[in-house]
Amino acid sequence: MTRIVETFRRHRFLFTELVKRDFKKKYKRTYLGMLWSLLSPLLTLLVMRVVFTRFFGNNIEHYTIYLFCGNIVWAYFSDATNGGMSSLMDNSAVFSKINVPKYLFLFSRNVSSLINFSLTFVVFLIFCIIDGVTITPLFLMLIVPILCLVIFNIGVGLVLSAMFIFFRDVQYLWSVFLTLLLYLSAIFYNPAQFGELEKFFLLNPVYVYIKYFRSIVIGVGGGAPCIPSLPYNLLAVGYAVVVFLIGFLIYKKMNHKFLYYI
Repeated sequence: MTRIVETFRRHRFLFTELVKRDFKKKYKRTYLGMLWSLLSPLLTLLVMRVVFTRFFGNNIEHYTIYLFCGNIVWAYFSDATNGGMSSLMDNSAVFSKINVPKYLFLFSRNVSSLINFSLTFVVFLIFCIIDGVTITPLFLMLIVPILCLVIFNIGVGLVLSAMFIFFRDVQYLWSVFLTLLLYLSAIFYNPAQFGELEKFFLLNPVYVYIKYFRSIVIGVGGGAPCIPSLPYNLLAVGYAVVVFLIGFLIYKKMNHKFLYYI
């Protein structure tokens, strides 16, 4: 860990420039530019609100915020992992000529996605106020699922970026997997309707972080907003740490082979 911190300190300027470049590149040649960070999740939310309210929203209080909790977490996860997957290949022309830590490119993509998430989160808070959800000091506990999600996304990105160097098919397989995971993350429906099968949703880390958000903001199962139980917190942290360690080990094992496949 000390080595990583020292690396970031030594390459602080490069890392900062990479973050700026990644953020600007995403909105290059668009008329609205950074506004798409706000409009994209809002438009997605609008579509979900119109399409799913009649079928799933009748029995869920604050259904718009319910949707928004799922949408904001999912958008961050999808953006960070998709960007992380291509981060090494997109910057291969740089690290093949200059000796810099390759993981800086992955981290810069994740920071760029985190900035987008932060902008959307501000709009999320505004929607909470409009929908009559009281913002309390309990909201400070949202830092737990956010930090877990940051670590989890980096871990997934480490795995995907390493695999993408060797197997270009990964991008297509990941796209299909994301579609499947989207419907298994209970973004627009209540998993309680499945009875005893609801517990199997906890096998999906993204759902775990979405449910954590909802517990803090609007509560779940008709209960008042609250901090999830200790076992639930351990599960959220466990997913983040385990996936990060797996990603770190895979990246470390394959790191010296990257230059032969770019």
